[in-house]
Amino acid sequence: MSSANDGGEDARPSRGFGERLKTEPPYRAMRRPTLTFLGGVHEIGGNKILVEDGPDRVLFDFGPSFSPRWEEYYVNFLQPRSTSPAKDLLEFGLVPRIEGLYSREALGDADLAWKPPEVHAIFISHAHADHAGHLNLVDPSIPVYVGEGTRELLRAIDSSTAMKYGDHDWRTFADRAPIRVGRIEVVPFPVDHSVPFAYGFLIRTSEGTIVYTGDFRHHGPRASDSHEFFRAAESEHPAGLLIEGTRAGPDTRRNLTENGVRSEVDRLLGRHPGLALACTYPRDVDRLTTLHAAAQAAGRKLVVSARTAYLLASIAGKWTSGKLPLPGTPDGVEVYQRKKKRYWEYEKPYLDTGLSATEVRSHGERYLLALDLSHFPELIDLRPPRGTPFIHSMSEPFSEDDVDDKVMHNWLDHFGLEFHQMHASGHASEGELFEIIRSIRPRRVYPIHTEHPEAFRAIGPSAHPPELGVPYPVTPGSPTPRD
Repeated sequence: MSSANDGGEDARPSRGFGERLKTEPPYRAMRRPTLTFLGGVHEIGGNKILVEDGPDRVLFDFGPSFSPRWEEYYVNFLQPRSTSPAKDLLEFGLVPRIEGLYSREALGDADLAWKPPEVHAIFISHAHADHAGHLNLVDPSIPVYVGEGTRELLRAIDSSTAMKYGDHDWRTFADRAPIRVGRIEVVPFPVDHSVPFAYGFLIRTSEGTIVYTGDFRHHGPRASDSHEFFRAAESEHPAGLLIEGTRAGPDTRRNLTENGVRSEVDRLLGRHPGLALACTYPRDVDRLTTLHAAAQAAGRKLVVSARTAYLLASIAGKWTSGKLPLPGTPDGVEVYQRKKKRYWEYEKPYLDTGLSATEVRSHGERYLLALDLSHFPELIDLRPPRGTPFIHSMSEPFSEDDVDDKVMHNWLDHFGLEFHQMHASGHASEGELFEIIRSIRPRRVYPIHTEHPEAFRAIGPSAHPPELGVPYPVTPGSPTPRD
């Protein structure tokens, strides 16, 4: 059974994982727990964290990064071959060279030979691509653990987008209910984030607890979930805290709370009696709920794409955070009907009741139209009056739905649309991150999912910006003192 290396200088892989990780099969059962960062290091996205305790190996998240390295080799229609995607990504060090992880089909005839699974479980924190987008490479017999709501959301994404996750031994967990994988016990806690059903994890090993935050925020509708998770983390006196740091370091963007977005949209709709346009991520259900409430308050209907409507309908059975604006209900969303030569299966239920461009253009005062960036060509048929407000309710540059900023503004300028940035980040601020660390007082802090891990030096000697592919021991001991 293969392993990550033992941390010796010669054993450390190159930053691109060009060298094979060293193995120590005879001694695995005697090894103390370690954690190895296989992604999310000095970059946003790409989280891949391997926790080992004796013979047991558990991976937390497995998605691509949004770092420039990917676009050094793959961009637009230049993508890994479907017949051997893992082989193609291994060639450039864009996925870790780990034996017993990838499927036969994904490896093809790669120089990393297929082996029976040597990773015993994968836990996915949430349904963003940079945390789950490489599951299609994984051996289908490895159990993949997700929250019940996340499972429904992944199904909907898989059937309505180009993102494919593959066949797996899917296993759903309940909130705060422990799952044991050999010596390792994992306790999932819901947290607030810009995609629903996001989780952080308490990871209990034979030498102490590791806290993995996933992605989270403190200023959204489910902030109380995040607070409860960190209270539980504090009571564990953790040996290590793996904390996302997306907004650590320089952050010049304007970020509102979710309530702040609502107030801004209310004011804008009050000033503009005609058609208003909005753009947000289709999976940001909190933002869609905010836009829907603002539209209702202004006597309007929120109109969304068929894909967004399908995602909302798919998760309705698992949604417990207030009223969900569903298509086909009196107080729900309306669906915009695009003219297409071919409609996907998920779009067909909305064809008879969808609103046409002519209807939206003729009665713009009745609607707040929220379409994806990829639907900009609809502006050609909509012909919105010059000065029509365009609410851009997204900002983080790490989503598979992004369109080049310059291209977006070319479209807005052509049609004379009035640009308004209104966004509540899916991530905690630097000050909030440092406050959490001081409250939990972990023995070691590992900042990940950030381009500025050096910012965490401000919290003191407990900060350890990790290196890629280096195993770190889980070391029990007294927590760091309070300031």
